[in-house]
Amino acid sequence: MIPPLLYIWGDDDLIASRIVERFEHALGAELGMPLERWDIRADPATAASVVAQLEERLATPVLFGGGTLAVVATPGALVRRNDTRDRVMRAMELIADGNAVVFVEATKSNAKGPGPRRLAEAVTAAGGRVVAAQAPRPTALAAWIEREARERDLQLAPGTARELAERLGARVTDGDVDRRYLSRVTSGELDKLALRHALDGAPVTVDDVRGLVAESTPGSVWALTDAVAERRSAAALDALDRLLATTPEPVLLAVLHRRIVELLELGDRLAGGAALPAAARAMGIKSEFRAKTLASQARRWSTNELTAALSDLVGLDAMVKGLPGWEADAAQRRLAFTMWVRDHAAVAPGR
Repeated sequence: MIPPLLYIWGDDDLIASRIVERFEHALGAELGMPLERWDIRADPATAASVVAQLEERLATPVLFGGGTLAVVATPGALVRRNDTRDRVMRAMELIADGNAVVFVEATKSNAKGPGPRRLAEAVTAAGGRVVAAQAPRPTALAAWIEREARERDLQLAPGTARELAERLGARVTDGDVDRRYLSRVTSGELDKLALRHALDGAPVTVDDVRGLVAESTPGSVWALTDAVAERRSAAALDALDRLLATTPEPVLLAVLHRRIVELLELGDRLAGGAALPAAARAMGIKSEFRAKTLASQARRWSTNELTAALSDLVGLDAMVKGLPGWEADAAQRRLAFTMWVRDHAAVAPGR
């Protein structure tokens, strides 16, 4: 018997959808007829009504035809309040034969497990399963591409999987990168490449990838702030270029401001004779690795350079907010961000 409860968590949209589809088909095969799939998205405003519908549909026995497969996205909204959480727990206990429910939680790429643990634990306690749907790690993307190609009977010439992985962002390993749609995008690119040799059956080559697949390296805020702090201007400009298209300008300002302030404060404490562990504790930095990284970065700057960078960020903030005298359009603001990085991330002559 297949348990009628499933909890999926992870950052990969395609893998999560495949798990749901396999679960749906397995249940249908066991019951002898397909289930009626009911997709619903929960949010705090509709949590009570969603729970009420779940209670009604899951507890109603199947009389004719297939039962209901409820696929609930963003399930964390259902357990934020005690009353809705308790009703969800009861609904799982009262699932009638022929019905089933899947909770699908989209997590950040660096998540270690389900967010609403109590709900996931309740699914396990009721005999259900909790499974991860995580995007391939950057270093494993080429191997994932090769497995996908084999399942499609698509031949890849040597080096092709690696070339495709790199064009889709395998080199960006920062933990804050959004990889929810990485495998879905990759799957689409494999479909496109397969058409290239659909008639002649020849292997897909590195040249095919270079000719048909556009580079779509994801942006990383961490990559930007580290490149600025380490004064690697070329890398900082590259990271900034990717982020400006997807990240709100106030977010970029906030992370850049925070890093410059951290470098100023830590550099000042160390210059005053404080030991690094004591200085880090005073700043609320608990990670030894992060403290050592910041200390290394701070040594690349003088106090005057950091003060100038901070001062220019204030002007950039005024421009983003559109304060009187600082009005600018999107192109001008983009140029201002670029000039800030050029002016401050580059190592000053003589350093």
